Amino acid sequence: MDFRSAHILSIEQFERDSIDRLFETADFLAPYARRQKRTKVLEGAILGNMFFEPSTRTRVSFGAAFNLLGGFVRETTGIDSSSLKKGESLYDTARVLSGYSDIICMRHPQAHSVAEFAEGSRVPVINGGDGPNEHPTQALLDLYTIRSELAAHDRTIDGLRIAMIGDLKHGRTVHSLSKLLCLYKNITVKLVSPEALALPNYLIDSLVNAGHRVEVSNDLENGLKGVDIVYSTRIQEERFSSSEEANLYRGQFRLNETIFTANCEPNTVIMHPLPRDSRSDANELDNDLNPNPRLAIFRQADNGVIVRMALFASILDVVHLVEKYEAPIHWASRR
Repeated sequence: MDFRSAHILSIEQFERDSIDRLFETADFLAPYARRQKRTKVLEGAILGNMFFEPSTRTRVSFGAAFNLLGGFVRETTGIDSSSLKKGESLYDTARVLSGYSDIICMRHPQAHSVAEFAEGSRVPVINGGDGPNEHPTQALLDLYTIRSELAAHDRTIDGLRIAMIGDLKHGRTVHSLSKLLCLYKNITVKLVSPEALALPNYLIDSLVNAGHRVEVSNDLENGLKGVDIVYSTRIQEERFSSSEEANLYRGQFRLNETIFTANCEPNTVIMHPLPRDSRSDANELDNDLNPNPRLAIFRQADNGVIVRMALFASILDVVHLVEKYEAPIHWASRR
């Protein structure tokens, strides 16, 4: 894959070698993401952050990643505050906004909407999540996190054992991560969910056809046994026809310190794409897990900035210029 000026719309664009190159760039940019170094390589460039569906981490981390490379960010949030509310097409919106930006990140509640938007754009577009379809940058940061956590124990992604738990039907992060895992070897995937919220069959078939072992069940405790990674997801209430329907499944797969200790191997890593639903009737990952060093959800969120910096630098073709445009850091920060 050639990253230069490319749209990033689907995880299916990626091959294993392009992921390796992207992660090497992420490793190189990590000190800049952690404010140990500073660069102004994108000074004067503008990111259009177009979020037509609620977001905290994705929206802010895209903006932070661009700022940390020296660029500026302009945002639109919510359909009601945009001309889409007045009936403007995605194509027309893209033609206009791409004239104001050098690169655009877009989130939209409808599947394949970002690809439609990209058809009208004059600059690269990154999919920040298109309804229940895909979330490619989340999958990339998830895989980068898995790589980093396994490396601490001299392991690689090949041979990974992972449990995916929760709303696997609507969870676009799980869909994209499943597609990425098909590029690797000898993986065991445990899919734990209510039958009605199972991972779509086409994704299960893809995992099986890639040579992976797939186990499907609704037994949480059994699903936690013998895995390297527990990837928990929330009930995607916004994808249900009503909150009452979502409530039928809320809180069915709660993980706390007692359950973790009883069923997981000592080095099992806990991940979640966030936000975790901490309401009492859901409580997917209990707060008593917060002191557990195997809880990686905040390291995972930090990695979102690193990976998105790598995407921006690769797409705008400035990786080789980052060090040339280094600048001094003038502030003190507690990190």
